[in-house]
Amino acid sequence: MNFEFFIANRIFSAGGNSFSKPIVRLGVISVALGLAAMIVSVAIVTGFQNQIRDKVIGFGADIQISSYEVNSSYETSPVDMKQPFYPGLDSVEGIKHIQIFAQKAGIIKTKNQIEGVVLKGVGSDFDRSFFKDKLVAGHLFQVSDSAVSNDVIVSKYIASKLGLKVGDPLRMYFIIKDELQPRGRKFNISGIYETGLNEFDKMFVFGDIHHIRKLNKWNDNEVGGFEVFVDNFKDIDRMGDVVNKVIGYKLKSKTIVQLYPQIFEWLKLQDINVVIIIALMVLVAGITMISTLLILILERTNMIGTLKALGTNNGSIRKIFVYNAVYIIGKGLIWGNVIALSFCFLQITTGVFKLNQESYYLSEVPVNLQLSHLLIINLGTLIVTSLMLILPTYIITKISPVKAIRFS
Repeated sequence: MNFEFFIANRIFSAGGNSFSKPIVRLGVISVALGLAAMIVSVAIVTGFQNQIRDKVIGFGADIQISSYEVNSSYETSPVDMKQPFYPGLDSVEGIKHIQIFAQKAGIIKTKNQIEGVVLKGVGSDFDRSFFKDKLVAGHLFQVSDSAVSNDVIVSKYIASKLGLKVGDPLRMYFIIKDELQPRGRKFNISGIYETGLNEFDKMFVFGDIHHIRKLNKWNDNEVGGFEVFVDNFKDIDRMGDVVNKVIGYKLKSKTIVQLYPQIFEWLKLQDINVVIIIALMVLVAGITMISTLLILILERTNMIGTLKALGTNNGSIRKIFVYNAVYIIGKGLIWGNVIALSFCFLQITTGVFKLNQESYYLSEVPVNLQLSHLLIINLGTLIVTSLMLILPTYIITKISPVKAIRFS
C-alpha cells in the first residue's frame, strides 16, 4: 500500500463526527442521482428508438427491392419472382430473411362510412413474428402457394372507426387500369392488430398476395417486390450496398431509412436530449464534488501543514485528496447503479409506468439495458469527475506549513 493511499484510507476510517461528513454524504447522493438519471435516460431513449424502429421495419422491412418507378405511388410495376437472389439471398451473411410482397390502394366501404387504405399482399414466406404481440383479437391468416385466402387483418383504428370486428365481412374497392368501374373484393376479417403507429395503422390492411395479382392481371410469378430483413440494423447501410450489388441494374433497392427518412431523423434527434441530460448531470456531480473536496481540504489544513513540515511534497498531498474524492465518487456510482437498475428491472418486469400511446406510439415506458452503455456511463462519469478534481487540489500548494500549524 503506497503512502498516499494509506493516509487517504485513514482519513475515511477516522471520519467520526467531522463537520464535513454531511457534505460527503451530499457528494455521494449527487453522484448517485446523477448517474441514475444518466443510465435511466439512455435506457429509455434507446428503448424508445428500438421499439419505434422495429415497428416501422415490421411494415416495410429493412430493405425493399422493387422495379424502377418515376412516381411515388404505393403501387409498383410487377417484378418477376424468378430472380437469381430469391430465395437464396438469406444465405448471405448479415441477411436474415427475404420475402415477396405487393401493394394496392383501395377503399373500404361499409353501410355508413368509407376509408382509404392500402392492401399489402404477402406470400407463404411472410415473416409472421412481427404480429405475434401486435394482434389484439383473432388470428393471423395463412397464405398458401396453391390456394387463395380471403382472410385479412385490419388495424384496431380501422376496425373502431368502421365498426368492424373479427369474423365480419370486409368489402374493398380498387381502381383497375382501363376499367371504368372500380372492382370490388369481399374479404373476411381474421384478426385485428395494433402497433401504436397511427400513420401506419390507419393505412395498411394485410392479405393474400394472390388478390393483388388478380386485380392487376399479373401472372403467378409476378410480385410487387421483395422485402429483406437484416441481422443487425446497425449494418443496414452496408447491407443495403450488398443487396444493391446482388440484384443487378434492372432493379432498385432502398433501405427503410431511405424510405422513411423523416421518422429516422426524428429518432436521431432523441440523442440530443440524452447528450444534454448527461452533460448536465456530469456537470452537477462535478461541481458538487469540487465543493466537497474543497471542504475536505479546509478541514484537514492542519494535517496538510504537518505533512509538509515532515517533508511531504505537494504532489503526494494532492494525491491523498484525489483518492478521497475518487472514493466518494465510487460510492456514489455503486448507489447510482443500484437505483437505476432497480427502476429498469421494475419497469421491465411489471410495466408499471404507462404512456399515452396516441402521443408516444407506445403504451409503456420502454427500457433497453445494455452492458456496454452501463460501462461507458460509469467509466465516463468516473474519469470526467476525477479530472475535474485535479485543478481544485492546486490550492494545497498555496498552504504554508507554518501558518497551518500555528493557527490550527
